[in-house]
Amino acid sequence: MERLVLNNAKLVTPDDHFLGAVVVENGIITAVEKDTIYTDQAVDLNGQWLIPGIIDIHSDYFEKELHPRKSAEFPVPFAMHYMDARAINCGITTLFSAISYTQSEGKEDRSRTFQKAIELTRSIADLKDNLLASHFIHARIDPNSDAVLDVLDQLKVLPNLKLVVYNDSIPGQRQFPLSRSIQTRAEAMGVSLEEATQLVMEQVKQKSKINHKGIIAQSVAKDTIIGSHDDTTIEHVNEAFANRAILSEMPTTIEAARRAKELGMWVCMGAPNYYRGGSHCGNLACHQAIQENVVDMLCSDYHFPALIGSLIKMLNDGIDPSFAVNLMTLNPAKMLGLDHLGSIEVGKQADLVSFVKKDGYAAVQLVVKEGKVIHQSHYDSRQVSNAVSVDH
Repeated sequence: MERLVLNNAKLVTPDDHFLGAVVVENGIITAVEKDTIYTDQAVDLNGQWLIPGIIDIHSDYFEKELHPRKSAEFPVPFAMHYMDARAINCGITTLFSAISYTQSEGKEDRSRTFQKAIELTRSIADLKDNLLASHFIHARIDPNSDAVLDVLDQLKVLPNLKLVVYNDSIPGQRQFPLSRSIQTRAEAMGVSLEEATQLVMEQVKQKSKINHKGIIAQSVAKDTIIGSHDDTTIEHVNEAFANRAILSEMPTTIEAARRAKELGMWVCMGAPNYYRGGSHCGNLACHQAIQENVVDMLCSDYHFPALIGSLIKMLNDGIDPSFAVNLMTLNPAKMLGLDHLGSIEVGKQADLVSFVKKDGYAAVQLVVKEGKVIHQSHYDSRQVSNAVSVDH
C-alpha cells in the first residue's frame, strides 16, 4: 500500500480551515485530521497552506506555447510539455485548454480551420500519458459558420473533449465594439478604414444569417458541458440557456451575469480580472460580480499564475479561505461532474497543492497528483521519499 502523510498543514476544506494533517493511501484521501501531528514517516509542511489541486476550466496558455510569436509555431509535444510544467508550478492539476474551432476569414485571423482544430485536439489527447496534470479540451466553437456542420460527428467522439462553449463570431455583437473590429481588420490586411468597413459589414451580414447553436447542442450535449462565452446582454444569456448552456463564462456586463444566475447557470470569470482589479478590455470587473454573489468560479483565462495569485489576494483581503478556494476547485469540479476531485475530504482523489504566501503571490512548494508527489520546491527530497512507504 502506498501511503503519504502531509503533516502540520493549514488545510482548507469546503467549509473550514485549520491546522492539521491529511493521510493518503493508494491515491485516495483516507483521513483529514484537525490538530493532529503524525511523527512517523510524515512530510512536515511547517504551516504551509494546503488546498485541493486547482481545476482550470479555461486556459489560453496552449496558444502561447504553440505560437509564442504570430509567425512562429512549435511542435505540439514541445508546447504541451512546457505548458504542463507551468501549470503544475502554478498549482493547476486539471487543465482545460481552450481551442478555437472557427473558420478563418482573412490573413489577420490566426484561427485554424475546424478540421485543423480536430487534428490538434487529437494530438493533445495522444500526449496525456506523458504529462503531469490531467488535460482536457475546452472547445470554443463558432456557431456562425456552416463549416461546423462538417465536423460535428468527429467532434462528439473526441476522447478529451469535456466542455463546449459557443463563441459567437459576429463582429460588434459581444465584448469588442464594431469600430475595433474594423480597425483591427484594416491594420492586419493593410487596407483603408473604408475598405475594412465594407469587409467587416459584409461579414456581419453573412454571419448574422447563420446560427447553429441548436444543432451543436443536439450533437454534443450528451457527453459534454455546454457554455457560452462573453455574454453581454440578457438576450445572449437567454439564447445560450435555450440551447442547453449551463455555463456563462466571462460575462461582460453585470446584467448578463445576474441573468445567468437567475436561470441557475454557473458563472465563470477570469482570475486576471480579479487580480488586476478589473478587466483589461473595460468589461465587467470580477470583484464587482463577486460582491454581488454572481460568480461561481475563476479560470486562468490568459495567465496561469493569476489563479493562485487571486487566492492570495482574497486571503490578504480577508475573504473566507473556503469560499476563495472553492472558486477554483470544488465549484468547477461540481459543474464538470468530476465528483472525485475538488476538495480535501475523505474518499476524494488526492490532488493536493501546498504553498507559501509571498508578497502578492503564492510560492507553490509541493504538488501531489493521485497521491504521488509530482513537484517539489525548497524540499529535502529525502524527506518526501521517506514519507512514502509501500507495504505488501
